[in-house]
Amino acid sequence: MSAVEAPVRVSAPTAPHRAVSSRFFRSELAMIYRRRRNQVILAILAAAPILIAIAVKISAPKNGDGPQFLSQITQNGVFVAFTALTVVIPFFLPLAVAVVSGDSISGEAGSGTLRYLLVVPVSRTRLLAVKYASVVVYCLTAALVVAAFGVIIGLILFPSGAATLLSGSTVSFGGAVWRLFLAALYVAACMAALGAIGLFISTLVESPVAAMASTAGVAITVQILDNVPQLHAIQPYLFSHWWLSFGDLLRAPIATGDVVHGLVVALAYAALFGALAWSRFTTKDISS
Repeated sequence: MSAVEAPVRVSAPTAPHRAVSSRFFRSELAMIYRRRRNQVILAILAAAPILIAIAVKISAPKNGDGPQFLSQITQNGVFVAFTALTVVIPFFLPLAVAVVSGDSISGEAGSGTLRYLLVVPVSRTRLLAVKYASVVVYCLTAALVVAAFGVIIGLILFPSGAATLLSGSTVSFGGAVWRLFLAALYVAACMAALGAIGLFISTLVESPVAAMASTAGVAITVQILDNVPQLHAIQPYLFSHWWLSFGDLLRAPIATGDVVHGLVVALAYAALFGALAWSRFTTKDISS
């Protein structure tokens, strides 16, 4: 009697496990930093503290003249960076963020490369996350460029050493630089909220110029509303209202109230418009 062989179960081939790679993210960052307009924007931001330092060196301001920190530059060069951040926040930094975030999705759609990106395969969620992460990195780069060039030119033209804070206390130069680094991080976080708005607008249109202009227009409009006295009830909820609160980092002890409020508002805007961008982009028809 012959033995009956048990049937051999052949398992279906499984798809190879795809490890999480940062190649797409690195490629996106390289594309952003290679673009000439983004390089020019960073050069303009780097020039801002240089021009401020030269102007102060030629004609020192009196107490109360000009923006915050300006009169303290002659006592310590590190305040060039703080002054430069104050100067570039209303227009130049929002413009930089508007250009990069507005181009994130609409630039791919306008050039016809968006549908090819999603064939690679790259999920829409991952594509959107990489685009926004790249915008956040550029926001941080822009803020750090202003801070770094401010410190460098400040050390060249003005005294260094211990710095007198807004509260009257004195900290070492290293302590002042650390507070400057925290201020740059705070400013980058505030700009990241605007970047989320730009990302959402970028999913609505296929023209990058229209997305850039719309994002910049939103930033300008919100700042105008923030300066209308009759709208004081809604101003604490505007994303631009807390942009200059990094000045509280120059107090001893650090006044964290407004800084925390600013971060919470920035996070809320980033979450809201990030969700709107995801909802729009994941249902968007890009077959044409």
